[in-house]
Amino acid sequence: MLTQEPTPAMKKEWENVWHTCKDVIKPNRKSGQELMDHLKEKYVLTEIFEKEAADTVSGNVMLNRHFSEKMPSGASPLPKTFFVENSGAGEIFYKKENRSLDCLRKNLSSRIFVGIDLISGYFMVEGSSLLWDELCAFQGLDEADLQNAFCTAQYVACIERFGNLDDLSTR
Repeated sequence: MLTQEPTPAMKKEWENVWHTCKDVIKPNRKSGQELMDHLKEKYVLTEIFEKEAADTVSGNVMLNRHFSEKMPSGASPLPKTFFVENSGAGEIFYKKENRSLDCLRKNLSSRIFVGIDLISGYFMVEGSSLLWDELCAFQGLDEADLQNAFCTAQYVACIERFGNLDDLSTR
């Protein structure tokens, strides 16, 4: 998860990772519904039905060329928003070391927010970089993502965080 303005050194590193991995990784991107199902199977979720939350997800899809290009022609986003609860397997995301820097700076103990667009597969997480990385590693990449050095390097970093780098070529 990128949480700062990219530096030239970061961009160079992304290019290096991309050149190393672009021909090894196979397209394997999962849909928004598959992401939703993954979360429902693993964690306790509380769905949010607030228009503002849904509009945030939809706006992020439509205002970002990379994500809006994943929308079928004429389709509109279908956002689902919810909190991951601090219970069961979700407790790990509430540990201090797994909270986002923004939450730590503000000393927030707020709930972890997740938004997923079921059409484009776009997702957002507020409150836990670990959960964001898990979703990135689970979702995978499509052909367009594999042509993008940042997307590829970000994906590789996420699967590396979960110890799955050895099976990169089977993804």
